[in-house]
Amino acid sequence: MIAQFRNAVLAAASCFCLAGGAIAQHKTISQRVDSLMRLMTLKEKIGQLNQYSGKNVTGPVTDRNVNMLSDIKSGLVGSLLNVKGAKDTREIQAVALQSRLKIPLLFGLDVIHGYSTVFPIPLAESMSWDMDAIRLAAEVAAEETAAAGVHWTFAPMVDITRDPRWGRIMEGAGEDTYLGERIAKARVLGFQGERPGGINSVMACAKHFAAYGAVSAGRDYNDVEMSDHQLWETYLPPFKAAVDAGVATFMSSFNTINGIPAAAHDFLQRKVLKGDWGYNGFIVSDWGGIDQMIHWGYVADKYDAALKAMRSGCDMDMVSRSYLENLEKLVKEKQVAIQLVDDAVKRILYKKFELGLFEDPYRFCNVEREEKAMSNPRHTAAALHVAERSIVLLKNEKQLLPLQKGRQKIALIGALANAKRDLQGNWIPNNDTSKVVSIYEGLGKYLGRDANLVYVKGVDVKGADTSGIGEAVAVAAASDVVVMAIGETWDMSGESKSRAELSVPGQQEELFRRVYATGKPVIVIMLAGRPLVFNEIADKAHAIVYAWWPGNEGGNAIANVLFGKYNPSAKLTVTFPRSVGQVPLTYNGYKTGHPLSSSPNMLYKSGYIDMANTPRYAFGHGLSYTSFAYSELQLSKVSMQQRDSVILSVVVTNSGRYTGEEIVQLYISDPVASIVQPMKKLKGFRKLLLKPGESATVSFSISAHELSFYDKDLRWIAEPGRFKLMVGSASDDIRAQADLTLL
Repeated sequence: MIAQFRNAVLAAASCFCLAGGAIAQHKTISQRVDSLMRLMTLKEKIGQLNQYSGKNVTGPVTDRNVNMLSDIKSGLVGSLLNVKGAKDTREIQAVALQSRLKIPLLFGLDVIHGYSTVFPIPLAESMSWDMDAIRLAAEVAAEETAAAGVHWTFAPMVDITRDPRWGRIMEGAGEDTYLGERIAKARVLGFQGERPGGINSVMACAKHFAAYGAVSAGRDYNDVEMSDHQLWETYLPPFKAAVDAGVATFMSSFNTINGIPAAAHDFLQRKVLKGDWGYNGFIVSDWGGIDQMIHWGYVADKYDAALKAMRSGCDMDMVSRSYLENLEKLVKEKQVAIQLVDDAVKRILYKKFELGLFEDPYRFCNVEREEKAMSNPRHTAAALHVAERSIVLLKNEKQLLPLQKGRQKIALIGALANAKRDLQGNWIPNNDTSKVVSIYEGLGKYLGRDANLVYVKGVDVKGADTSGIGEAVAVAAASDVVVMAIGETWDMSGESKSRAELSVPGQQEELFRRVYATGKPVIVIMLAGRPLVFNEIADKAHAIVYAWWPGNEGGNAIANVLFGKYNPSAKLTVTFPRSVGQVPLTYNGYKTGHPLSSSPNMLYKSGYIDMANTPRYAFGHGLSYTSFAYSELQLSKVSMQQRDSVILSVVVTNSGRYTGEEIVQLYISDPVASIVQPMKKLKGFRKLLLKPGESATVSFSISAHELSFYDKDLRWIAEPGRFKLMVGSASDDIRAQADLTLL
């Protein structure tokens, strides 16, 4: 089979003349697409809408492979996912060039947070609030992915995620809409570059359209019941931001939205996305998302599923073959207008022209280039840079951190302290653990000859065995300070990894309890793909560093943070609950008619009888080794007209002993409105680096846009009235505020 592919490559190269390439080059892409469309049969058009999964397609001969290759050669496949590597993609592309019109394939892959160089999970990256760092991570991932012959990543996920039970929270940017918009733009630009078709870029895919982050009970593939107001106010804006950034493709979600499967949601796909937003890319279903309508009970068979999906604007069918098997009949029976098929095909062909595949279908398939990209030291440095900025310091009692190099005997405890695969997290195309720096290795490398470091596992991450706790306690008792790594293994968050409980798994909390009882200072490093509930650890640990799944350079990044080579600057983009019973819990919850802030003697309040309403750690929380003071808040004017803007400024001073970065956060509250408003909304932030004693003035421009919301008729409006402007270090740490009146 491999030999056949190589012969096909040579044959195709010797008679290289694609139908699209033969079309006059001086024409616009749209004109070239139209010219190619006139040459295509209906079956060939439908083939462009059909995507197969190509895992092992270049491996041993099987019936599946033979059938797939036959379909590719017949022009019945437009794209493949799960094929990677310059050699394999080149061989399969050669088969596509044996088709009548020689239309090249698109190759797609889930590159979520790195290809060969693994970066922190997207949720962790969002903690940096650093758009340059987030974009850098996507740029490096794109460069490596493109070098591996892949044209298209199924990222970024721009779903707003407010339920930590949902395993895919790890793929997103957290709970806030404004921040989600900013990060969506950064990731799209990182993957795609400023212009489409760059040799070091790939097409991005905004997913999952829409509201997948709000699935019922935090269970994957579940239903979403949501008001139109909440959909427009909270969940759609990051998708619009992706459109504005030029995202090449969209992916429909697995969920239903108020009873309608997303792949069949004509209002969202045709009316909103392709209509109101003027989107000119294409929409691909999620894996089998079209024929899954049968399981939902929305259609009886694939025929009806294809009918619903095509009418509703889903352009490409991922792996279900619903279009391939039924669309020709649907068109001939006049159930589906040929114009709908043509529109979908044009959108896909346009992207292939844009990528330059008709000029050179092998332009992404250079093995030498691939080898260089996978061993680029600049990429390793970028992974360290992003990882450092993604680590959140949650607690630092008595300024235990940073540790002093060479002055203390350190006990390093926990299975995750010596793990490699777990630092990479889920969604890894190439889990090469030889590139991963464990925490044990990172600390040892940092300390060098000064290393006075003893490692012991204690307990596994999962399981009930506690036999190793005694050894861990003995090592802890003989040390000056304890560093414990606690959390989830790589496979405990991600797709189909919902959890009903958010507690620390296995016997890790018992291990902490016994080690803490030695009386030695305990620093806990939490490694996970979601916010966990760890109240006893939060109460007792002397310092807590939430490192998430930090990627290949995780061990070095953690060492740099623990010893102060890098002063932590990350802040939470998701709220940490005290209990799973509080979920969903966000900083921008709505007001209530029975607020807790009312009289303490009031019996009937909106609260729990067994727990506070407040979170364990609030949105925006994150400590530094230094401190920052806020002063001199000023408004350029205290009232403004609808077309005006106001400048809010505040002086921020590094009042501590270390150089550090502060993320200054702007929140706005609308006390009285025609639609009940959240208690506060994030509307701006600035990240600045200050030396000890240094001050800087931070300014925000506030227009009617920042004061607007969707009213009951879904109109985007700003109502006259008084607004409260708040500036602080976290959503629960407001340092200065002022009132602004909109006239």
